[in-house]
Amino acid sequence: MTKFLLTVHVLAAILAVGPVAVAASMFPAAARRLPDRGATDRGATDRGTADQDAAEQGTQTGGVAALRVLHRICRVYAVAGLAVPVFGFATASSLGVLRDAWVIASILLTAAAAGVLTLAVLPRQDAVLARLAAGDSTPADAGGGVASLAMLTGVFNLLWAAVTVLMIVRPGSTTGV
Repeated sequence: MTKFLLTVHVLAAILAVGPVAVAASMFPAAARRLPDRGATDRGATDRGTADQDAAEQGTQTGGVAALRVLHRICRVYAVAGLAVPVFGFATASSLGVLRDAWVIASILLTAAAAGVLTLAVLPRQDAVLARLAAGDSTPADAGGGVASLAMLTGVFNLLWAAVTVLMIVRPGSTTGV
């Protein structure tokens, strides 16, 4: 039973946390690529500017759609990611290692990663999308800025990397699994 629990725990981590990490990392870069419509000269009447504005509008529309998809991936897979700690606790309990320092550290880092995702990354993504929906063509300053969103996403990914290292190295573990 322990091997089954461990297998489901690892598969859930790969299939749920992986997509969140990738989609969340792609979101700030995609937001930065949106054309800055405020920087174009809206008073110009020559044909080149009109064509350029139409092209930028098409790029913006496609870019916003991509941002919505990335945000949805983050939200949906964040919920699916709840299976990771559930099966993690079951596996640790089955192995009798719930009180080991590496497991406790992993639990704390996982909770921190979940907090960063739910309290910072997802709300900032929502803010960027809300500003775009309201017609703001420059969402870079929304909800603390795309730069801070990128930084928080990096923190989220680093926390998961640390958990992964702890799960592999298991300092002091004698489980043999």
